[in-house]
Amino acid sequence: MEIHVREVAAKGSATTTFKSSLNTDWLKQVRKDVLNASPMDVNMTAWGEDGVAHVEGQLSIDVELACSRCLDPTTEHVVLPFHEQFKLASTMDGSEPEEIIAVDEDKLELEPMLEEMLMLALPFVPLCSEDCKGLCHTCGTNLNEQSCGCSNDRIDPRLAALKDLFKDSQQ
Repeated sequence: MEIHVREVAAKGSATTTFKSSLNTDWLKQVRKDVLNASPMDVNMTAWGEDGVAHVEGQLSIDVELACSRCLDPTTEHVVLPFHEQFKLASTMDGSEPEEIIAVDEDKLELEPMLEEMLMLALPFVPLCSEDCKGLCHTCGTNLNEQSCGCSNDRIDPRLAALKDLFKDSQQ
């Protein structure tokens, strides 16, 4: 998915609409908690204004992730609106706002930018629910489904030798 910055900027308010469905096989390789992902649907419009190419739209995707506490699958529907502004670096004079991205070549590939936006929009710590209890650290039982008989007493390993110190005097 690419645009020609010079062409879009020269068109003025005439808009060009793009619709695409991008492959997301790369997502499983980058994020190990991604179990499955639908293609990334992108709807966007490009137009020019004052020598600046504007690209506006939204991307949407359904992603199945492993819960970071219990490892059960959980589904996220991500809809991400975006608006980016591009201008050829050779035509910039330094007085442009910070939002305008300088590009060196006329042909601009948008796929890497969209992939980066998606990666930033995905939850860093996916959860199946806010009150997920996770897995038992000792036996691995899913605590959402059943409780286990494991002791949850946490003893600092540096002080573990002291736990039996007063055991004889309490009897």
